[in-house]
Amino acid sequence: MNRTLTDQEAYNELAFYTLAHALEDRSFIHQYVVDAYAASHADEKSKPIYVAFALAGLYLHLEKGYTGRQVQLAHGALARHKERLPRFDLPEERPPFTIQQVLQAPPGAQRDRAIDEWQRSVWQIWKNEHDRVAEWIKSELGVP
Repeated sequence: MNRTLTDQEAYNELAFYTLAHALEDRSFIHQYVVDAYAASHADEKSKPIYVAFALAGLYLHLEKGYTGRQVQLAHGALARHKERLPRFDLPEERPPFTIQQVLQAPPGAQRDRAIDEWQRSVWQIWKNEHDRVAEWIKSELGVP
């Protein structure tokens, strides 16, 4: 009997997948999964740092071309000023492309492309906060 994985179980499986080939993957796609999952599951109980760092990661990767490793370094720089974290308004919608769909893609290039599609889908539901994220990153990290 095949049962549907919960989103947490799907995340755990996808995290294992991305970490398993982290040594050969210089872009470190695991960071993309961490940020997409956090942003797609943010709710009123989420810590502001959880939401802000997820949005920063999505922005830096999707809008500025940062690798996962570069996003990690940016998170470290942002953490030094976490008292200035903005609070972002939660989206009313959920992403149309889900973590469940990512796992349906065969491992390798197809799954990696699915991770990218998922990130874009998650970033899109936060469209009302894009400008605020960009302003925050520019003020904290100097990223134009």
